[in-house]
Amino acid sequence: MAPPRLRRPGFSRRAQYGLFAAYVIAVAGIVVALLLLVAARFDPQGFSALRATANDLAAPATSAGRGLVDGATTIGEEIGAYWRAGTQNAELRREIEASRAKLVEARAIDFENRRLKRLLNLVGDKRETVAVVRVIGSSASSTRRLVTLSAGRTAGVEPGQPIRSAEGLIGRVVEAGQISSRALLITDGSSVVPVQIIRSGVAALATGQGDGSIELRSLIAGASPFRRGDVVMTTGAGGIYPAGIPVAVVTKVTRDAARAMPLADPARLDFAMVLRPLQSDLPPPPPAPTGP
Repeated sequence: MAPPRLRRPGFSRRAQYGLFAAYVIAVAGIVVALLLLVAARFDPQGFSALRATANDLAAPATSAGRGLVDGATTIGEEIGAYWRAGTQNAELRREIEASRAKLVEARAIDFENRRLKRLLNLVGDKRETVAVVRVIGSSASSTRRLVTLSAGRTAGVEPGQPIRSAEGLIGRVVEAGQISSRALLITDGSSVVPVQIIRSGVAALATGQGDGSIELRSLIAGASPFRRGDVVMTTGAGGIYPAGIPVAVVTKVTRDAARAMPLADPARLDFAMVLRPLQSDLPPPPPAPTGP
């Protein structure tokens, strides 16, 4: 025989007890609510005390629940940050590379500005300065040590005029066109410059060696007057180069001579200043012989 479709609680003692307990709890809740309403209406201070006690009893559970919520939120944020870390690292790398490139560019601009300021400080005497020109080429593949300048006769540049930079003497003009000219470097084998040691004032001749260096030979007999680190400058002898222009620094001393390096590095020349010869009425020197 099939069980009846609808079963009443009376057929189960457990169901009866459960239903009775539900009624009791509901009635008790209603009674407590009524009591609380009466207390809130007629005894506000007592109701506040009861509410404070209830808050104190619920505080540990509330704090624990808030901690669980915060922990779950933190875990979610950390998981999201972990997934975004790859993209953020790539963006930071791109920003670092861009910042490094800007830093290098800023340093280069600062170096160029400081060098040009030193050069402009030398252009105070307009009577000696002919023009400030740009170095636009060099004879790197030739046996001669020549540079091409961006100014010629239209700017007042003529053969025989000395040229210098902020660091020191560069050479002299040997050919002049209308808008360009060529200058012989002091490191060329045919260049000879009268100099003197700044430390002692001893006169010497600076002869180019064709390999980027200069040989110094004293004009007085006796032991070599040179010391490593000595700086030599022009004396004005010969009437071409004005006196007092730094030329080279001694790097090696031998028995009767010394090897020096020019203070104006030809490999780093961008700008040069063309000067009037010390004695402008002298005929220009003959042009340097051209090589292959």
